[in-house]
Amino acid sequence: MQTSTYQALKVNQKSQTFLNDNLVVESPLQININNEAYTVVMRTPNDDIELIRGLLFAEDIYKKKENLIFQIVKEEHKIPTIINVNISEKDLGKGYLNKRTLLSVSSCGICGKKELKDIKVDGEKLKKSDTFLSNDLHIMFSKMEVFQKTFFASGGSHAAGVFNKKNEILSIKEDIGRHNAVDKAIGDLLIKKQLNHAHFLLVSGRVSYEIVSKAFLAKIPIIVAVSACSSLAVDFAKEFGICLIGFTRAQKMTIYANPSYLKKSLSYV
Repeated sequence: MQTSTYQALKVNQKSQTFLNDNLVVESPLQININNEAYTVVMRTPNDDIELIRGLLFAEDIYKKKENLIFQIVKEEHKIPTIINVNISEKDLGKGYLNKRTLLSVSSCGICGKKELKDIKVDGEKLKKSDTFLSNDLHIMFSKMEVFQKTFFASGGSHAAGVFNKKNEILSIKEDIGRHNAVDKAIGDLLIKKQLNHAHFLLVSGRVSYEIVSKAFLAKIPIIVAVSACSSLAVDFAKEFGICLIGFTRAQKMTIYANPSYLKKSLSYV
């Protein structure tokens, strides 16, 4: 269940009308690791396994290619509320030591990090790969929109789409949280063992540092957003060799980092 119907009062200058409106569902999910609570995320129910798999990858808790076994510990109204994953101690990454002690909400990717140093992402700068035409991005966004069923029903969800170098869809996921949608898409590709084909990450909202760091860890060199980019997102993108693009709409876009990825052509810039 990704949407739920609520009664609302619609008001304009001439009338007041009661109506039933579809809202995107936001509910808590407790993630247990080895039967101990690790964190609670606020998410839109669906693709929970992909969400957890992507989160474990992004948090440097589990980076191996082998898939994990997940167990639904508790559910309410057929929606999982607690899911456990068993990971052997030798496979647990350093990120597990930075255990999240606070509620991780759907709009805040760094909530629960105890120290400033915990938000640092280490690794070698991504090497530049294939260039792209500006019109390619709008074609990919058009493809992604077809799969945004929750958004069209509620107007309240975000989407993340991952495409390969041929502009083909690898995974598209929706969630009330921007970074949750990214985790779901990356987790889906980890499970399907297709992450090495990822080349473009398209997001329906704005880009913060957290989304850039997730793309970097997944080695996705190009991030394209419908909305704005934060200052830290741009700083990280420049440092990590990621092409970061914002305000991609109405045949326009703004490239904030590594514009050399854009192919020289007669298309707009």
